[in-house]
Amino acid sequence: MRMILILALPTLLLLGASRLSAADPHLVLVECEGFASHGGWVLDQQFMDQMGSPYLLAHGLGRPVADATTTVRVTAPGSYRAWVRTKDWVAPWKTPGSPGRFQLMIDGKPLDTAFGTEGADWHWQDGGTVDLAGETKLALHDLTGFEGRCDAILFSSDPAYRPPNAVTEMAPWRLKLLGLPDAPEDGGSHDLVVVGGGIAGTCAALSAARLGLDVVLVQDRPVLGGNNSPEVRVWLNGNTCFPPYPQIGAVVKELEPAKRAHYGDSNSADKYEDERRLALVRSQANLALLTEYRVNQVTATKHRITGVVAQHTRSGRRLDLRARWFVDATGDGEVGARAGADFDMTMEGHMGASNLWYPQLDCGCDDKDAINSALADTGRPSPFPRCPWAVDLTDKPFPGRKGGKGLQSLGVWYWESGFDRHPIDETELMRDQNLRAMYGAWDALKNVDGLYPNHQLGWAAFIAGKRESRRLLGDLIATEEDFRKAVPYPDGSVPCTWPIDLHLPDAKFRAANGDDAFLSSATTSKEYHYAGPYWLPYRCLYSRNVDNLFMAGRDISVTHQALGPVRVMRTCGMMGEVVGMAAAVCKRHDTTPRGVYQDHLAELQTLMKEGTGQPVKPAP
Repeated sequence: MRMILILALPTLLLLGASRLSAADPHLVLVECEGFASHGGWVLDQQFMDQMGSPYLLAHGLGRPVADATTTVRVTAPGSYRAWVRTKDWVAPWKTPGSPGRFQLMIDGKPLDTAFGTEGADWHWQDGGTVDLAGETKLALHDLTGFEGRCDAILFSSDPAYRPPNAVTEMAPWRLKLLGLPDAPEDGGSHDLVVVGGGIAGTCAALSAARLGLDVVLVQDRPVLGGNNSPEVRVWLNGNTCFPPYPQIGAVVKELEPAKRAHYGDSNSADKYEDERRLALVRSQANLALLTEYRVNQVTATKHRITGVVAQHTRSGRRLDLRARWFVDATGDGEVGARAGADFDMTMEGHMGASNLWYPQLDCGCDDKDAINSALADTGRPSPFPRCPWAVDLTDKPFPGRKGGKGLQSLGVWYWESGFDRHPIDETELMRDQNLRAMYGAWDALKNVDGLYPNHQLGWAAFIAGKRESRRLLGDLIATEEDFRKAVPYPDGSVPCTWPIDLHLPDAKFRAANGDDAFLSSATTSKEYHYAGPYWLPYRCLYSRNVDNLFMAGRDISVTHQALGPVRVMRTCGMMGEVVGMAAAVCKRHDTTPRGVYQDHLAELQTLMKEGTGQPVKPAP
């Protein structure tokens, strides 16, 4: 079964093809994530639990992107009503204009309707009627480059038919029309399933596989690293490899890029060395990597997970992955929450999500990542349109305007929003507010201040760089006082060195923007520092009420304040290393994560001294 799973990883089911339902041949459903070519559109899966599906996003930074294209075959020629599932993404702010406009092209001709122009929520927009016959070419034609989005297209021969829009109704409806089976395919039985391919999850999977466990690592993006990926571009922080366990952090070092990225356009995608990381994981014995699969269903008894269902974000294919132990490294505690694990979540004043971005000179070339703003000014003009739908910064101060570090202050860590928004249900709104703030700032600099005439927006993350949401509760909940008072625990396992770094709305900017504040300040005074390293207890790394669930990353068992020192990625990666070792102890003794602490802690500590990475020379 394991060999079947590995061979199936690159398989996509009928990409670019629509499928007619035998039960209802009058409906033709086309999922946009399954288009044969995405062109310049990008696939966004991060909100599919809230709105039901991945979708395509025209993330052009104000420059229209190339068409996404595919072909459908219609076996019953005739007149069809076209429906397009989309939204006007700035409508929640009741601003003028609809920047996400796009057209649906059919055999090279656009429908009369401009899509993305109505509705604050995802819905089916009526595109009128069109005659279809045989093989038909479809294209999504972006009109603006400003974040147009399209989930799916439906053609109905019944003009009175209205497609369902509620997520619970759409799930079985999609399976039926796409010809996908009601039940997921068998993904096999394994020792350990790790959900989340950030630094924490990747370290957990590598550590466990090297100790002989049969491991599956499930990651919903095509790249590894999470926030430390070329898609988000946050740099690694925290320190590793301290006595008495100097090998804890050795696996993190294997994932560490050779060059540390930082702010601005030198923070290019190549610095994150994604291909090297993917090759390292794929070459690891006992480890199967499932990229572009999102876990959105968990099967569990009262106190134990039996399996998870992972859905491919392009084809819709679903796999049922069973295991004896699971690791929730999703950041949002998604597996634990679906399994009924106890959790806490700070609803007001929590840390928000960043979208890093930067401008660059317009050289007229295609390789935008290769451009550096230190290059000599070529004199190539790069106009930018007014953005009345963006955050209005016409007469407001912001970092990078009138003094300070100029361009170096744009799009850095403190461009952050969502402090009082629901950290899961409203994540798309938070991400979009970050984009509105970016476009508003660039509009003000270019069109109000008359600065940077030859610069353009060069890159911006569309994957939200999240900091805080669910925290799954373990047998011990670490607090900020544990760090300040250096409270010792017998199961101290992960060295923490980052300060109690909490991000709060910057007061002077919050007064003008309220819940939609988009700039933060960090806690830097003396009381937020402690004598490190502080050894985080192992009991923070497993669920207190789901017997076979580990946690690693920013969803572990800590208070809101104690999340500050543990959330940085080197520290999260070391959590993953320890969890992988603990899973190996579980297998040796047929026990639970709690049983490791109660009966086999000394054995875990022996593994921690040995490590599972390339040996690191102890510091003198």
